[in-house]
Amino acid sequence: MHTTRYAPNGMVSSVDHLASSAGVAALERGGSAADAAIAANAVLAVTAPHMCGLGGDLFALIHDGSGSVGPGQEGALSADPGQAGPVSALNASGRAGSGADPDRLRAEGHRRMPHQHDIRSVPVPGCVDGWLALHARHGRLPLADLLAPAIRLARDGFPASPLMLAGARVASQSPGGGDFAAVRTAGDRVSRPGVARTLEAIAASGREGFYGGEFGAGLLEVGGGEYTESDLSSPLADWVEPLKVRAFGHDVWSVPPNSQGYLLLMSLGIVEGLSLPVSPGHAAWAHLLAEAARIAGHDRLDVLHESAKDLLTSGEIARRRSRIDPAAPLSVRTPSADGDTTYLCAVDGDGMGVSLIQSNAAGFGSLLFEPRTGINLHNRGIGFSLTPGHPAEYAPGRRPPHTLAPALITRPDGSLRSVVGTMGGDAQPQILLQVITRLLKYGETPGQAVAAPRWRLSPGDTGFDTWAAPADPVIDLEEGATWADGLSALGHAVSTRPYGSLFGHAHVIDVRPDGMLAGAADPRALIGAALGR
Repeated sequence: MHTTRYAPNGMVSSVDHLASSAGVAALERGGSAADAAIAANAVLAVTAPHMCGLGGDLFALIHDGSGSVGPGQEGALSADPGQAGPVSALNASGRAGSGADPDRLRAEGHRRMPHQHDIRSVPVPGCVDGWLALHARHGRLPLADLLAPAIRLARDGFPASPLMLAGARVASQSPGGGDFAAVRTAGDRVSRPGVARTLEAIAASGREGFYGGEFGAGLLEVGGGEYTESDLSSPLADWVEPLKVRAFGHDVWSVPPNSQGYLLLMSLGIVEGLSLPVSPGHAAWAHLLAEAARIAGHDRLDVLHESAKDLLTSGEIARRRSRIDPAAPLSVRTPSADGDTTYLCAVDGDGMGVSLIQSNAAGFGSLLFEPRTGINLHNRGIGFSLTPGHPAEYAPGRRPPHTLAPALITRPDGSLRSVVGTMGGDAQPQILLQVITRLLKYGETPGQAVAAPRWRLSPGDTGFDTWAAPADPVIDLEEGATWADGLSALGHAVSTRPYGSLFGHAHVIDVRPDGMLAGAADPRALIGAALGR
């Protein structure tokens, strides 16, 4: 096997300079990209509760640093998921508790899963199991060392992010949300002693310190029968076979269902066969990419569930591409909604790359807190269906459909080209479609590709109800975009929205052929940083 070795450097890119700094510190101590990703994510679990945390879920893609694709990753599934070649995928998304009862919800009048303030939309959080699985396979440093920066920040305090303020005010009014009661302005000190204790317990005792410790006991208590001890004792992280598509001379990878990552890959496969204009500044570029995203995702409600297969065949990609009209919009709708998530990526001096995404779903998640530690709980259960017999119907032990969709790019020889991802709810595949096309098709730098104005398919008035069809399709354009007149002439309804978090926080680390690293953190995040060593 050909192996590409890189210069002794590394890089971490995230939404928070504190997190990126913790990741770089791990690299400087000889840690792997996986160590850096865990350290950075642990800090974000403390400082960004409006996006992610110990009470949420996690997905990751890992390139092990080798330079060729192994057996089982040229199209056929491997008998040993996640280990056949240099790219592996980790699904650490939680499962509904044993007390899940869709009939009871329907009897109460619910047609969709409750959005917030209801424990039934809280699957058992998978984040910690994800850290442990990633560390067991790819870690080099002791877990306690990786969690130490996060523990220090949780115990001693950190400055409130500008993006935390609105959610913190609401969270502070919920039982268990006292950590945020004093947050009034950006920079106010926030300490989270219960989170510090929990991280210390994980460092000392692994998963038992979390699922079997103070947090687990409190989750059973607040669950009121939604969970059993066996639900918490069953590991939630699985190594799974990643998906890929060839686009613009590269292989682009994402995670399989229950993730919506297939939508990014299908959109790229569709766009690969279209005649794109010479510049992404042309309205035809936005039209064709938006139409690819729309035709890829219009039936997501019906087809995305944890057991979904064959969503990404070449025949299906070609069939959907054939429906695109370069001169008019499609008459299909695509589910779309905002969301709150955090994405980070890391590359180490041996060429290992990690693309990791972690989320609460909607802001502070369910706005329910585990009462003993003050850890806010996600509401990823909103992805479940309440339609009887639907393959994604809310039921014990099931994983909900997920918006989380990290990406990783390899060259034809299998060596790592990029790790890339974004927050952005349902719009994640749309945002990544734009960033990746700019990188691979137009040769833009990471900074150019990430900072450029974006479009998104408007969520209408659905809030974060992932599976509700939106109103008549509208393309939201970020301030500074040049496509409005051209898209209107083609028949699109367009609106202009402020430049900022509505269009995601994308981060990229690009590995140049000479081994040098180029990275970018999204300026929309306000405090993000891509740091190297």
